[in-house]
Amino acid sequence: MAQPIRILHALGNTQLGGAESRVMDLYRHMDRDRIQFDFLVHTDKEGHFDKEIARLGGRIFRVPRFRLYNYFAYRKAMKDFFRGHKEFRAVQGHITSTAAIYLPIAKKAGIPITIAHARSAGVDKGAKGTLTRWMRRNLSQKADYLFTCSKLAGISVFGEQAVREGKTVFIPNAIDCQLFAYDENKRKELRGELGIEDKYVIGHVGRFHYAKNHEYLLQVFAELCGKEKLNKNLTSDLSKRRDFVLLLLGEGSGMDRSKALSRELGIEDKVYFLGNHSNVYDYYQAMDYFVYPSRFEGLPGTVVEAQTSGLKCVMSDAICEEVVVTDLVRTMDIRANASLWAEYIRDTLDYERKSHVEEMKKAGFDVNGQAGRMMRFYETGILDQGG
Repeated sequence: MAQPIRILHALGNTQLGGAESRVMDLYRHMDRDRIQFDFLVHTDKEGHFDKEIARLGGRIFRVPRFRLYNYFAYRKAMKDFFRGHKEFRAVQGHITSTAAIYLPIAKKAGIPITIAHARSAGVDKGAKGTLTRWMRRNLSQKADYLFTCSKLAGISVFGEQAVREGKTVFIPNAIDCQLFAYDENKRKELRGELGIEDKYVIGHVGRFHYAKNHEYLLQVFAELCGKEKLNKNLTSDLSKRRDFVLLLLGEGSGMDRSKALSRELGIEDKVYFLGNHSNVYDYYQAMDYFVYPSRFEGLPGTVVEAQTSGLKCVMSDAICEEVVVTDLVRTMDIRANASLWAEYIRDTLDYERKSHVEEMKKAGFDVNGQAGRMMRFYETGILDQGG
């Protein structure tokens, strides 16, 4: 029996992040007798997906995390790795800050296809962000294919000229849409477990990182609670009153700061810091409204997931337009006062909840269709048009 084609995905780690989750969604839906994924990670720590990767037949290789001072050691580590691993049909680099280093090394070592995959439309603030931009400055010339999850991500990583000249290829951040179909029974079960049966639930899914703008989210929620307190003082109509809670799924270095801010704003008893969960699709069922005020994104799979589950969403207008598929989504300016977001949310709380699975599938966001497209590409080097 012929051995499967092996594709190497270069990532920072295998934790429960956006890029990692999307790669794993794709991996699960591959015919692994034909295509196998392996992972090159820049960490020595075990990740959330490590055991599943092994179970699916994948391998994990580890290299040092890039620091500016270890430039030569990093290049040597990459040269040593690809000198000893020539079995890959393609290397797909999701960590684009160093892709201009490792992709040419892979190509020189004999890897037939190199891919740089842009998944973010911004960089960290300060010196780290400046370094990232500098490292990416000529990446568009150092890969065979330039994949991007949105036009904004393509411009940010590869430059306006590459996008304008049609050198980039749009690859939607696809999900298993059926998993996110609205389920009233699951909603009741999870709300009961969390003790929020009678609450109006605002939700957010994302790591605690500068890009996600949790501080603004918490300010919006505090304003929403304040407006509700005012409403209770002004009306005796019980049907117009809401007792709000905020569910925050995710982890990250900014979590402690967010917890401190929730205490400062006097909303700590209403904010649930739930951490990471592999069954995130169940938590969307428990929510009533999704709020996403990111400073920048590539294409947020979370907004795709929220729409699929039928959640009304308000998100930053800095996020790409490709993610707005249904009329559930409203974009707003994160430079505006948080009270304006709260006012809009309060004015649109009531709506009919229903699944939007078929709509999201037709827009190209279902992983089953993307898996077939990518398998054909990995086998032939020819990429079908569309998503």
